[in-house]
Amino acid sequence: MINRRKFIKNGSIAAAATALSIDSIDALANGGIRKLTILHTNDVHSQIEPFAMDGSRNQGLGGVARRAFLIKKIRAEQQHVLLLDAGDIFQGTPYFNLYGGELEIKLMSEMGYDAATMGNHDFDNGVEGFYKQLPHAKFPILVSNYDFSDTIMHQSTKPYQIFNKGGLKIGVFGIGIELKGLVGEKNYGNTIYLDPVQKANEVAGLLKNEHKCDLIICLSHLGYKYSDRKVSDQTLAQNNDHIDLIIGGHTHTFMAKPQDVKNRSGKLTTINQVGFAGINLGRIDYYFESYRGKKSLTSSPYMISDQLDAV
Repeated sequence: MINRRKFIKNGSIAAAATALSIDSIDALANGGIRKLTILHTNDVHSQIEPFAMDGSRNQGLGGVARRAFLIKKIRAEQQHVLLLDAGDIFQGTPYFNLYGGELEIKLMSEMGYDAATMGNHDFDNGVEGFYKQLPHAKFPILVSNYDFSDTIMHQSTKPYQIFNKGGLKIGVFGIGIELKGLVGEKNYGNTIYLDPVQKANEVAGLLKNEHKCDLIICLSHLGYKYSDRKVSDQTLAQNNDHIDLIIGGHTHTFMAKPQDVKNRSGKLTTINQVGFAGINLGRIDYYFESYRGKKSLTSSPYMISDQLDAV
C-alpha cells in the first residue's frame, strides 16, 4: 500500500493532481490515473562525448554516457516510459566521419530508444549510407512522408508504430522536412517527398479513428517556426485534428517549456524541442484519468552536464 502522505509530497504528481481535479490525488494513489513519461532528443548530430572544456558556450555539456545514466535512472523510477528521437542523428563530429553512423545507432540501441525519425543530415552518406546502419538499430525508423519505394530503403522504415504502455495505446509517427535544397540530389536519390501536413493528418486520423490510440505523437523534423511560409511545427500544430504532441527538430530550438497550439478541432496540440547535440534530454509526463478521459502534462527538460557525474 502506498503511503498517501509521502505520495502527495511528490511535486510533479501533486501538480498533475491539481491540473486534473480535486480528488485526483486519491485516484493517483489507487491507480485511477495512469502516468506516461516521454523522454526525447533531437539533432544530436553525432555528439558522443561532452563538449570540450574550451571556454565555449556549451563547454562540458552533453555526452552519451551521462544521458544513458539519466535515462536508466528515470526508467527505474517510472513504470511507463517512451524514449524518442526527432532526427539528425548523424553528422557533426569525427565519429560520423570515421564510422558512418554505426556508433550513433548502436548507442541509441543500447540506451533503449523506442523510435526515431529521419532528419536531413541522416542522408549525408546517401540513402545507401543510412540503410547500411539499419542492422544496428533495435528500434524502428518512423517516417510517413518520404516514399522510399524506388530506393534501397524500400520497406526499411515504417510510417507509424503503436506502443502499449499500462493499458494505453500510444501512436507515434514521423514527418520529415523537404530534402530538395537541403540535401544533394544524389544523396536522397529517388526518394519522393509527400506533403507533410496532408500526410500527418492522414496518419494521425488512422491512429485515432481506426486504432483508437489514447495519445498521438508526431516526431517532426520540419523545424519549430519560420519567418516565411515554409511548413513548420507551428504550421502542423494549427492545421491538424488529432496530434497531441509534436516532438520537433531541425531548428535546434531550446524550449524552456512546451507550447500549446489550438488545432483545427479546437483542441490543443503541444510542441516541444530541446536544442541540439544532446545538451538536453526532454521530458514530458502525461496523466490519464480513466473515468473522465482527461490528459494533463508536466514538462521538465534535463540539462546533461557534469552535475550528473556526482549523482
